[in-house]
Amino acid sequence: MSPDVVVAFDRVAFGHRGRPDVLAGVTLPISRGEVLVLVGRSGAGKSTILKLINGLYVPRSGNVLVEGRDTRHWDGIALRRRVGYVLQDVGLFPHMTVTENIGVVPRLEGWGAERTRDRVRVLLELIGLPNAYAQRYPRELSGGERQRVGLARALAVDPPILLMDEPFGALDPVTRAEVRAEFTRIRASLATTVVVVTHDMAEAFALGQRIGVIDSGRLVACDRPDAIAVSTDPRVQRLVETLVSTPQAREAS
Repeated sequence: MSPDVVVAFDRVAFGHRGRPDVLAGVTLPISRGEVLVLVGRSGAGKSTILKLINGLYVPRSGNVLVEGRDTRHWDGIALRRRVGYVLQDVGLFPHMTVTENIGVVPRLEGWGAERTRDRVRVLLELIGLPNAYAQRYPRELSGGERQRVGLARALAVDPPILLMDEPFGALDPVTRAEVRAEFTRIRASLATTVVVVTHDMAEAFALGQRIGVIDSGRLVACDRPDAIAVSTDPRVQRLVETLVSTPQAREAS
């Protein structure tokens, strides 16, 4: 595997008893430091790709390599500490302060209290929140603020890979645009490889250096946004037209 490739799918198939063909023959290299956005209809297999990267799922056939090592050969806990994960519902612990939420993985890694507090201060500045937020609880934050704290938590130990599954989907259109812009600003200062799943084509065009189009478990295209926009593949055209025409996509554009 090229040293510039941090994640590689090699003819990966995945399924389960109820649905044996969730993914079929996916080959996909993801370069170090790039932002790859995966788009497709619900059930296409986008989130499955994220779960294969962080070892929650194991391929039925083919191989998923992370930093040159097959995910089957990684210790699961060690792998997941190399991979930050941001979900649509954020998943902050309600009984923990912002500092405690961001410090979950540093504590698991054995960081001391002072080092963790210093990292929290750095991350709050990075995500554009004042240090006074450090002792607030999730219930005291707006939706956009919770999403930013979720991003900070995912970045707490500076993982080389960041997975984002519909990260802005639960936000209202105005907040969504603001947080998306904030993420773009943050991303410019990091060397992290980012894989984003979204149903929002406008968001894909705004965030992605490449866009991967998933259709019924198959990767039917993966290219720069400008190339995806003018693709002559009918499967890509249908998806672009469908996702751009949704109210959510129009509001976010």
